[in-house]
Amino acid sequence: MTNRRNFLKKTAMASAAVAFGSFAGRAGELEEQNELLDGKVRKPIVLSTWRFGLQANEAAWEVLKKGGRALDAVEAGVKVPEADPKERSVGYGGRPDRDGRVTLDACIMDEMSNIGSVGCLEYIKHPISVARAVMEKTPHVMLVGDGALQFALSQGFPKENLLLPDSEREWKEWLKTSEYKPIANIENHDTIGMIALDAAGNLSGACTTSGMAFKMHGRLGDSPIIGAGLYVDNEIGAATATGHGEEVIRISGCHLVVELMRQGRSPQKACEEAVSRVVKLMKNRNKNLKDIQVGFIALNKKGDYGSYCVQSGFNYAVYDETGNRLIDPDFYLK
Repeated sequence: MTNRRNFLKKTAMASAAVAFGSFAGRAGELEEQNELLDGKVRKPIVLSTWRFGLQANEAAWEVLKKGGRALDAVEAGVKVPEADPKERSVGYGGRPDRDGRVTLDACIMDEMSNIGSVGCLEYIKHPISVARAVMEKTPHVMLVGDGALQFALSQGFPKENLLLPDSEREWKEWLKTSEYKPIANIENHDTIGMIALDAAGNLSGACTTSGMAFKMHGRLGDSPIIGAGLYVDNEIGAATATGHGEEVIRISGCHLVVELMRQGRSPQKACEEAVSRVVKLMKNRNKNLKDIQVGFIALNKKGDYGSYCVQSGFNYAVYDETGNRLIDPDFYLK
């Protein structure tokens, strides 16, 4: 027994030495970084998709560092890119559908499995806050289209033009050919998903997007769908997704990631297995993997995290007590 304890102690010390050594963002190294001394939980912590997640994380961290709820943190965080006219795939300034209409989708989920969602919402800059209002002020979990707009207006959200000149020029240029061929990591760069663990040990998540550029009017991807673009189970962990929403929906992606963590997978391994299912179904349907991107990020109750995607180009941001940083995850297509 003494030898076993000594072995475990040495193993933990070795893992810690690797964890706090030079930083690298690949999956194998990430597993080592997630090994914490004495079983310590890493909290608070927040993860978000893509480079604009760095700025979003800053806003979320302002809530988390003061002991605030993960729910308030993720809402505050994703509102940053929603309000940024330079971000062409989320909220204000997002690219329109093929009819020239900017339609927004969002969902939010807290530690008690309360959920709210909006789809195909026009004229409202912050769909994530409307989704939260659906969660907290209605008996429903999702409102779409004109019904979502009327509800938002009734709650005092201002009606605004979201189609900015740059996006309108791109749309008019696209109309010359009307060819719908989303490019991986460009039009796919369409979502900010954020998941957080607060100081109280509670999880929440948010996801918001303007969707694929020049999509058919009325198209919904995974982002407003609980279990596809976002899922939180406060006993286990949380996950969010980005990329081709149709492929994420096909496997109920984020619910799958959380359930795999329930079965004992690490966040990293859960993301890898979810992507492997996307890959399998693409191959079964004779589709070209190079045409799509799907990426998952996941966080468990211990503050361990992971990510995996179909091909290179995706990145995600992590903010914890050691600071805010951008990570390039491992990927399937080499």
